[in-house]
Amino acid sequence: MKSLVTGGAGFIGSHLVEYLLDKGHEVTVIDNLSTGRKQNLNQIQGNKDNMRFVQADVASDDITRYFEGVDYVFHLAALANVVPSIQNPSEYHRTNVDGTVRVLESAKTQNVKKFIYTASSSCYGIPSLLPTPETAEIRLEHPYALTKNIGEQYVLHWGKIYKLPVVSLRLFNVYGPRSASTGSYGAVFSIFLAQKLHNKPFTVVGDGTQTRDFVYVTDAVRAYCAAAESDCAGEVFNVGSGNAYSVNRLAELLGGDKVYIPKRPGEPDCSLADISKITKCLNWRPEVTFEQGVSMLLANIDYWQEAALWTKNSIAEITKDWFRFLG
Repeated sequence: MKSLVTGGAGFIGSHLVEYLLDKGHEVTVIDNLSTGRKQNLNQIQGNKDNMRFVQADVASDDITRYFEGVDYVFHLAALANVVPSIQNPSEYHRTNVDGTVRVLESAKTQNVKKFIYTASSSCYGIPSLLPTPETAEIRLEHPYALTKNIGEQYVLHWGKIYKLPVVSLRLFNVYGPRSASTGSYGAVFSIFLAQKLHNKPFTVVGDGTQTRDFVYVTDAVRAYCAAAESDCAGEVFNVGSGNAYSVNRLAELLGGDKVYIPKRPGEPDCSLADISKITKCLNWRPEVTFEQGVSMLLANIDYWQEAALWTKNSIAEITKDWFRFLG
């Protein structure tokens, strides 16, 4: 099999590349390295002779020729995080929407067998239903969520009109080794791990009782492959653990002191995926427990030596626009 992974030098993408190589796929990686890291690809295990890396921007460069003969396209290239999406909405639209359309067009032109899109559970906003099913109301709280959801709509529309076999995966809180260690203020794991390395207190938002559906990266990767190998098309699936864990529990497992920072508008008190659809249709279910996942992160904590070190004061500064526009 031949697979193409956009954003393949990123956190989830590099794990997906590794998994595909282990399954004997020939893999083409397209990444502009704006947030991805070549180091992530250097760390992967597997037959790297079957991997080709292309440094290109899916939103602006000519990428169609790389799709020739490809069976599966996994589209992960995107800009993430809330604050920069508020500050640079046009750039987020260019990358997350225009980039998605260009990847779709390339896949359509080359008649790929399956197109898997990376959507986001942020589309649910502050949900009324818990666990949250795929049929829940879409509530877009910020430009990041908006652009990822528009991308999903394009994917489903291309599937309907052009008969491109597509599946959209709405990822909940994916964590694991190689999660983003540089750049904008973002995922809680990267923040906490850098703070632990520097013996600084964990900056807990609100009172820390808010819960998130954390799913380990290797489980998420298996969902991508299950979707690609299935007969399903034109479907949307939640990818989560089906369990909710508090931020306080995460801090307890990591071990360290805590300081509390203001609760932010537009964030749910709880995120919890209803995974009954993906379990039934794709026979997929998570295998890594939260405690196991955190333990594996601690075993690889040196990866975050160069990660941005966020403090109570620097977080207050970087999130000013969050409160200004979403408050």
